[in-house]
Amino acid sequence: MRPLDIACLQLRPMPSMEEALDEALPLAREAAQGGAQMIFLPEYCGGLRADGAAVAPPSAPEDAHSFLTAMQDFAREREIWVHLGSVAVDGPDGRIINRGFMLTPEGAIAGRYDKIHLFDIQLSDGEVYRESDRVDPGTCAVIHDTPLARVGHSICYDLRFAHLYRSLAQGGAEILACPAAFTAKTGAAHWHVLNRARAIETTRFMVSAAMTGPVPGGGATYGHSLIVDPWGEVLADGGAGPSVVAARIDLDMITQTEGRIPSLMNDADFERV
Repeated sequence: MRPLDIACLQLRPMPSMEEALDEALPLAREAAQGGAQMIFLPEYCGGLRADGAAVAPPSAPEDAHSFLTAMQDFAREREIWVHLGSVAVDGPDGRIINRGFMLTPEGAIAGRYDKIHLFDIQLSDGEVYRESDRVDPGTCAVIHDTPLARVGHSICYDLRFAHLYRSLAQGGAEILACPAAFTAKTGAAHWHVLNRARAIETTRFMVSAAMTGPVPGGGATYGHSLIVDPWGEVLADGGAGPSVVAARIDLDMITQTEGRIPSLMNDADFERV
């Protein structure tokens, strides 16, 4: 067996970095006290606001980002791996980057991921989202290579693009992380089935820390942080409200599941439409 104790922090969207820290740190301490070896935070865990159809999270340069610095201090103090789902980092021309991090038990940044697929959708005449109005997209898939596990990083809307997860799994990722601030409407319709589908397709663990509750400025997030095994079974579901969502996973289950359904090795060439 290769057991690993993990925990998702299910957080509420907060309008400032200071309030976001007040929300995250008590739950992070609870997760560490409970024995988690690696903790996972949601998308925009450093603060999230809405401004009409656009996201307007509090942002700062990476080297002066108070939420990021505080979580580095926490990782160092508790000697724990921290998958920081994403925060808003100042980008070029007054725009921001939706950037996630992997933090080591020494508080160092072991890797970064910039969200590739931006959330530009129209659910109805009155519910429109345009993340690209203020966010610069990333262009590179990322796997964080840690001594505990290899973690593929994605963010929220990425969940709808199966080829990204297949690429991460074929690249050696054992855990596929999808921190999110899924809307309440799309979450109720698609969140569970998409997470389970990505796990089943790749025979990997899906670990998806989620925001929950109203977004300052408008809208609402779905919650239901999930830990899903390679067979598609939900091991933990955060429901609604802030909480620690924990599970012990066995990374050897990946090889066992691949032996039963080797779908990652059964790709076939075919003529494109």
